[in-house]
Amino acid sequence: MGSLLFVASEAYPLIKTGGLADVAGVLPEVLRRAGVDVRLLLPAYAQVLARVKQPRVLAELELAGVPVRLLETRLPQTSLVTWLVDHPSFSVRGGNPYQDPAGAPWPDNADRFMLLSRAAAAISTGRTTLHWQPDVLHCNDWHTGPAIALTHRSATRSRTVFTIHNLAHMGLFDRATFDRLQLPADLWQPAAMEYYGQCSFIKAGLVYADHITTVSPTYAEEICHAPGGMGLEGLLSERRERLVGILNGIDVDTWNPASDPLLKQPYDADSLQDKALNKRALQRELGLRECDDRPLLGFVGRLAEQKGLELLLPVIDTLLDSPAQLVVLGTGEPGYERRLQALAANRPQTMALSLTYNESLAHRIEAAADLFLMPSLFEPCGLNQLYSLRYGTLPVVRRVGGLADTVVDTDADTLRTGSATGFVFEQPTPEALLQAARRAIDLWHDTQLWRQVQLTAMAQDFSWQQSAARYLALYGFATDARGDN
Repeated sequence: MGSLLFVASEAYPLIKTGGLADVAGVLPEVLRRAGVDVRLLLPAYAQVLARVKQPRVLAELELAGVPVRLLETRLPQTSLVTWLVDHPSFSVRGGNPYQDPAGAPWPDNADRFMLLSRAAAAISTGRTTLHWQPDVLHCNDWHTGPAIALTHRSATRSRTVFTIHNLAHMGLFDRATFDRLQLPADLWQPAAMEYYGQCSFIKAGLVYADHITTVSPTYAEEICHAPGGMGLEGLLSERRERLVGILNGIDVDTWNPASDPLLKQPYDADSLQDKALNKRALQRELGLRECDDRPLLGFVGRLAEQKGLELLLPVIDTLLDSPAQLVVLGTGEPGYERRLQALAANRPQTMALSLTYNESLAHRIEAAADLFLMPSLFEPCGLNQLYSLRYGTLPVVRRVGGLADTVVDTDADTLRTGSATGFVFEQPTPEALLQAARRAIDLWHDTQLWRQVQLTAMAQDFSWQQSAARYLALYGFATDARGDN
């Protein structure tokens, strides 16, 4: 079939800050089950080392004069071989992998993730004692971009794939950092890693990868134009023939309302009435008024401008008066946290707020809520709307990125054809969000039509198997063809 080195800065369940971890924790294992010889490469963060059992020392590497160890373990609950780049800058530091306790980027992030990139490049060009070299090097997001550029310079390189999960995070550093990292001097130019006077790690991947992917077809189009391209639209347009959008999938075993152990009451399409038991349980758990005469709205995500907080905050009181209830789970910008706290304090029986990361509570919200709010300004793929569809919790989303590709708006035509799965709005305004939410709440009161849309939503297939097949073809593994470098 072929061999693959899959490189990421995080992977669930070892460490997670966002959707990248969900992808890296599932896609390589799905590919392994399809017959690919896969290795997952991650930093050996302290949190990761605490969660793996006795990793063995696989090799000792010297990367641009810096000694590191390569450890081998298995991703928990899988047979996926996982390699960890062990260096004190990763392993003796707790907390967030990218930010200090004050929320600022770690000052040595460039050095840390350059080590990850150098390790990936060394493995993929055969410059180690491992006696294993992949046919394909697949790197993800800015933390691994330099690996693509470094690999490109080798005559013995693997084919390369670079995936953009969110172009807003570019890995930008100053010229002094570029020089300190001892990168080849010719990478400092607009046709390489230089980006408006700074060094961009993500640009290294975009310029040199054999293939570029992003996580939805619509986002692949959006980033080829301003403002979605964020200054890189010219480069991405030039490389459009090498750019493809492949929707992320979801782990349908972990996110399955019929067998989810985190729920008060599992349910499926044949027992959808039992979903209401989860709603009542969550109302009780969070101190909301226990009632079934109004819809429960859910929001789970980062409290950041990208996620549409400027659209949501101005309409919360109006939504609650409709009447409805709201549950918000997430952490993020302090200003948004304070505004949400003030709103929740004034409406204790109709609004619950949990300013934390809580995977278990996220499952319970998906099962309990009637509607899920995702008013994102941009959304490369989005996973919560996919979880919501599977749990019969109808999403209210903006028509952007992966949200546009996965949610079918409910109107007279889509109700007649039985294709409606949620509620979609266009303009990034509070009024547009409010109008879509009101349409949803009105339909919620029509029990028969609501159940029809729920069942259609739950019947959608967003498993990783479909996406994995597209990656196999991109790698050239579908026909076991190595191809040209």
